[in-house]
Amino acid sequence: MERIFADFHIHLGNTLSGNPVKISASKNLTLPNVLETSFHDKGIQMVGIIDCHVPEVIYELEQMMEKGELTEHREGGLIQENGCLILGSEIEIYDENCRGPIHVLVFLPYLRSMKHFSNWLVERMTNRNLSSQRFYGEAAELQKKTKELDGLFVIAHAFTPFKSLYGKGVEKSLVEVFQPEEIDAIELGLSCDTRMAGHVGELEGYPFLSNSDAHSLEKIGREYQSLEVKELSFREFSLALKGLEGRNITGNYGLHPQLGKYFRTCCAKCGTLITSGESITCPHCKKGRIVKGVSNRINELSDSDKRNSISTRPPYTHHVPLEFIPGIGPRMLNKLRERFGTDMEVIHFVSDENLLEVLPARLVDKIIDSRNGNLSLKEGGGGRYGKLD
Repeated sequence: MERIFADFHIHLGNTLSGNPVKISASKNLTLPNVLETSFHDKGIQMVGIIDCHVPEVIYELEQMMEKGELTEHREGGLIQENGCLILGSEIEIYDENCRGPIHVLVFLPYLRSMKHFSNWLVERMTNRNLSSQRFYGEAAELQKKTKELDGLFVIAHAFTPFKSLYGKGVEKSLVEVFQPEEIDAIELGLSCDTRMAGHVGELEGYPFLSNSDAHSLEKIGREYQSLEVKELSFREFSLALKGLEGRNITGNYGLHPQLGKYFRTCCAKCGTLITSGESITCPHCKKGRIVKGVSNRINELSDSDKRNSISTRPPYTHHVPLEFIPGIGPRMLNKLRERFGTDMEVIHFVSDENLLEVLPARLVDKIIDSRNGNLSLKEGGGGRYGKLD
């Protein structure tokens, strides 16, 4: 068995021909750039690219396979040197059973599976050339198709205020929308960790994923997990998700929830913290919209009689990505990568003595404090990230 790092929610901004895939994502998020940054700069060995249903992306993958730049593993997944690409698709559900758009992730083992899935979407999606488009059908239908193709079905960023299962304050239970036995994992999203999600009793039994939802190259690996697997493949990912045959998720790593953009209920315009009431418009600036924080929403969902224990789950480690640390800019990041290889090496393994060869003591202290969970934070909310004090 080996321990690897994995981030299963990474977007593509553009195809190589310049066509948009995820409109809100950076144009630098092309397929080659994502793989290069993930495998060589970040030290992430398994990545889920969740726009692989797009026909032009499928074509690019086929071209890379023909050139020998990617090889399909017999157990699923596309291999490039020391990394594995998991084929994924982010889809928006808004059927008669749910009262707000919900995003889900579908992961499939083989490129032929994804091509079949993409063709199946033609009659159920207005524009499959873009990411995160609405599925015109019921959630159960999408789940059934995923299982027919031996895929994995994941609830995306379950607690964020927008386009999520719990975030809008409407859905109270996943059984209102989904077939619970056909859900393979719950993605926590920013502003939430294992301890917080553990207050929602119906999530007991589902593994938790912590992924970046990267919309730019540097955000890859902002949140991630460690897996114990035998090799890099889709099957190993599936076994680790289910905790079978000795494979497991061994740890979740993410921003401290207070650093997330939606931890506290705030005004999206002026940033005023809202501590009470159910108003839609900010009582302070009279203009901004109130965005309910994840911490407040989880308090609403909390079931004190059925809180699931986090003691049997993998540890959740609060960490700070290197780019979040004041004083570590692009030039310093490059120096660290040239000296130590990858961000994962710097964040997890390099000794403070070796870090002092490259960084001033105050920045080394920040990295070590981050490892130990000793950083003081200013809470985020209303679409604004929290900050390190």
